[in-house]
Amino acid sequence: MILGRVAGEIYSTINHPILDARKLLLVDRIAPDGRARGETVIAIDRVDAGVGETVLLIDEGNSARQIIAQPNAPVRTIVVGIIDAIESAAGATVDDPRT
Repeated sequence: MILGRVAGEIYSTINHPILDARKLLLVDRIAPDGRARGETVIAIDRVDAGVGETVLLIDEGNSARQIIAQPNAPVRTIVVGIIDAIESAAGATVDDPRT
């Protein structure tokens, strides 16, 4: 699983039928300390995440297809959680990973 921060939403008038009625997000991958990793992905939103929120991503096609119950869907990345806090192994807690 991968940490990310929602940078925006994607809207399209023409797309694959699997994507009809599904919210697409533009997500920047981040490190556990909140720093950007310089990679951006498009992900299907399953948790109603909003811009600026820190999220948990699955970036593996088979897992994403299982979550949306579409075995032949052309998908790879899906948002499966909204992060409230991150606690490191050393015990330090980051309450707001956006800072």
